[in-house]
Amino acid sequence: MEEPGVDIWVRNIRRRDNTLTADEEGAMRGVLSELIEVPADRDVVREHDRQRHSHLLLEGWAGRYITLADGRRQIVGLHVPGDFVDLHSFPLQVMDHSVATFTPCRIAMAPHERLRVVTASHPHVARLLWLSTLIDAAILRQWLVGSGKRTALEQTAHLFCELYVRLELTGRAEQGRFAFPLSQSEVADCLGISAVHANRVFQELRSTETLSWRGRQVEIRNWDALTTIAEFDPTYLNLFDIPR
Repeated sequence: MEEPGVDIWVRNIRRRDNTLTADEEGAMRGVLSELIEVPADRDVVREHDRQRHSHLLLEGWAGRYITLADGRRQIVGLHVPGDFVDLHSFPLQVMDHSVATFTPCRIAMAPHERLRVVTASHPHVARLLWLSTLIDAAILRQWLVGSGKRTALEQTAHLFCELYVRLELTGRAEQGRFAFPLSQSEVADCLGISAVHANRVFQELRSTETLSWRGRQVEIRNWDALTTIAEFDPTYLNLFDIPR
């Protein structure tokens, strides 16, 4: 499939393992079938769904979340173009969380039957797909540490350092700036704090000229200061060009 978002996905993989052959790249592209357009604020996957496809995000922002019985929501992952939002549904089959769009999204479907064929016939591709889910798990571990041990300021700084690195990898962040479509309430749901608390944190970052957020645009004004607050170490994002 020839789509810009698919190219971003392949480029992400090559950034981490440049031994991918043309045949293997073709096999990866062949995993994808039709494209779908999903409006903002819609579920792509629902908790307890039995999945027969995984979804590759080509355009837009999406997130994984879990909602408690009383309506409280925890966002447990953010996805940007080039991310599989639910590759793990291939072996799991039944989802234990939901995935929703924050913006209008363009998504490529990956039927599990095709994934089954390509992972059986191309072991290197299987390892790279596995790597993708391992990076998702590494990101979740950092979010868990953030919610358990980091202050709200440290946690917020870490989230924006992470997003900048991920978006820069796809060419969607540069010179400290990137588009950010989430609301403060949605960021609060990522951090596990109240919207009021999140607002105070952003005011503090703004007042120290470390980070500003106006409308849908974020500007990191002092990267060194932000990474120091966050104790940010990008090792967990696995940006190493190593044969897998």
